Formats: sequence, structure tokens, C-alpha cells
Amino acid sequence: MLPNPTLDQLQVFLTVAESGSFSAASRMLNRAQSVISYTIANLEAQLEVPLFERSGSRQPKLTDEGRVMLEDARRILSDLQVMRARVKGLKTGLEAEVAVAISVMVPVHATVDVLREFRDRFPYVSLRLDTGELGSMMELVSSGKSTIGIGGSVVKQDDALVIERIGHSFMMPVAAPTHPLAQMGRPLTLADVRDEIQLVVTDASSLTNGRDFNVLSYKVWHVSDIATKHQLIRGGLGWGGLPASFIMEDLQKERLVPLALDAYDQSEYPLYAVRKVDNPPGPAAAWMIEAFRSRLARCPNHEDFKSAVEMFHPGDKRLAAE
Repeated sequence: MLPNPTLDQLQVFLTVAESGSFSAASRMLNRAQSVISYTIANLEAQLEVPLFERSGSRQPKLTDEGRVMLEDARRILSDLQVMRARVKGLKTGLEAEVAVAISVMVPVHATVDVLREFRDRFPYVSLRLDTGELGSMMELVSSGKSTIGIGGSVVKQDDALVIERIGHSFMMPVAAPTHPLAQMGRPLTLADVRDEIQLVVTDASSLTNGRDFNVLSYKVWHVSDIATKHQLIRGGLGWGGLPASFIMEDLQKERLVPLALDAYDQSEYPLYAVRKVDNPPGPAAAWMIEAFRSRLARCPNHEDFKSAVEMFHPGDKRLAAE
């Protein structure tokens, strides 16, 4: 059995192919041209395929097999560069992976902005991202499945967790424009919503299992996630509260309309960064917490958001309750 090609052979092969000649490769690698030729000849013998056509031209030309092997060589050498960079990061204390749990209440655009910068700043740190409702974020951190959690609804005080406030969010009651509540054209009372179907997320987390929040209707449909709730409300099957940042475009394009309902709690509530006391974040995870803190600080508060909604719906009497 012939020995496997070495990384040095692959580097020489790549340099010859990219420079266009054996002499250029010898200059770039600071080696004698005869050494370059010998290395390529050995590589061809080991692979049992010709990599270059040498007849009829002074410049080596890749064979069909050579073009295929060149892509493999590039990938192998690129993977090696990634491995070296990752090892260098590990030696400086940088994590190999950051596992983060993010609540659906965190504005999506803030999450995208932070993760885009994370990708650029830590290109060799892997990311494992979980999203969840209500108590799922805290449960993922408590169990050790996630290094950090970003979200709201601190549903249980736990001395094993470090909880820092880093921003805010709020829910807004909405319905499709064709829904009876949206058609009333006035501020709503509790009596108005009692007999209409309210869509409510039921959390799979043991921390909030069986608990409902902001439920006002007698008729309740429970769904397992916010995306399903969003689609059912847009389809006119009921009304319910959705994260304000989640529905901005729907409000602009009038796929959803806000409901002026004093009985529904629309007050701002805090968003937190959560981690275990005995598992302090490494440099990448610590950076992520601060990046979310900075990004969430620029999110609109409830009054700013309400003003923006009123600009989409000038003169709408449904917004006069607050």
C-alpha cells in the first residue's frame, strides 16, 4: 500500500497549479525546481494518476484528474488552516463552541445583527443556537445544554444562575384586518374579547408547564410555538399577543392590525442574559452578552413603537384606548 500524500506535497501541487509553472512555484516556495518536479512526480505515483500534461507546452497544464484533485487539495489545506486558527484560539482561552439559547421575545433583527458580527469576529468558533418560548431558555441554561441564554420571563429564581438585565421587549395584541375584533373600529373592552378565540403559546418547559400568561378569552387555542400562533392570527383564526418587533412588517403592510385593549398587559418587560454560576462565559460568549446589551439598548420602547404604529394607521380609532 502506497503512503498517503503529505500536506507538503499538496501545498507544492497547489502552488504549481496556481502559479502556472514549476519555476514560478520554486521561487515562491524557495526550493530548487528539481525538488518541485520530484515532489509532483512522487504525488502522481502515490495517487496513480497524472496531474499535469507536460508534452507540447513549456507550461504545465492540469489534466482532468488534476483539476479534480486540485479542488480536494484546496479543501484539505483550507481545513488545516481552520484547525490551526482554532488551536491558536484555544490556547488563548477562546471557546471551540458557544451554545446559546435565545427567547422568541428577543427582536429578530437584533439577533441577526449580533450573530452576523459574531461570525465575522470569531470565524473559527462554532455556534449552537436554540430558540424557545417562555421557560425554555432558562431550562436550557440550567441543564447545561446552553452556555448562555438571552430572553425574558425569569419564571424561577435560581441561586445557581447569574441573571443580568440587558434590554426590554413587550407584547402587542393583534388580529387580522378581517377579524371581528378588528372590524369594531373602536377601543375594545374585556367583554368584547371574552367570546373570541385567543391563541396562546403553551411552553414545553417544565418551568412553565400548565401556566398561561395574559389570557383574557373564555375560548383558548393552545399552540406549541410563536411561529404557528403568528400564522393562525394572520389567517384570521383568532387574536393574541405577539412580540412587537416580530410583527412590525405585518403592521406596516396591514396584514395585522393592533387592538386597543386596556385589559391586555402591554407594559415593557425586561430581557436578561442568563448563565450558570459555575460556568462563566469564555471570551466569545462574554462578547455576545455585551453585544446583545448594546444592540437591545437601541430598540424602541413601547411609546416609540406605538407612535410608529400610529403613523401606519393615522386616525385609527382602535388605537385610542391608551
